Amino acid sequence: MLGLIARRIRADWQAKYGHPVYALETFVDRARFRGACYQAANWVRLGPTQGRTRNDRERSIRTSVKDVYLYPLIKDFRRELCTC
Repeated sequence: MLGLIARRIRADWQAKYGHPVYALETFVDRARFRGACYQAANWVRLGPTQGRTRNDRERSIRTSVKDVYLYPLIKDFRRELCTC
């Protein structure tokens, strides 16, 4: 299933939103899952989150730590994402 999504998403995203997507990311709750399906599908584990939510402006909301996984959709995705 992950392979099918990875093969289709670039064209589908471009058709719907009018701009490209270069990589996929996901968050896996370490307390509940090991991320085995992402590892088997060659996603790259970037590391853990800090256990906060993106809406935590006061740095007080605690949530479970998640592993961040990335799947590049093109070879030189870093260059495309960099606005240096």
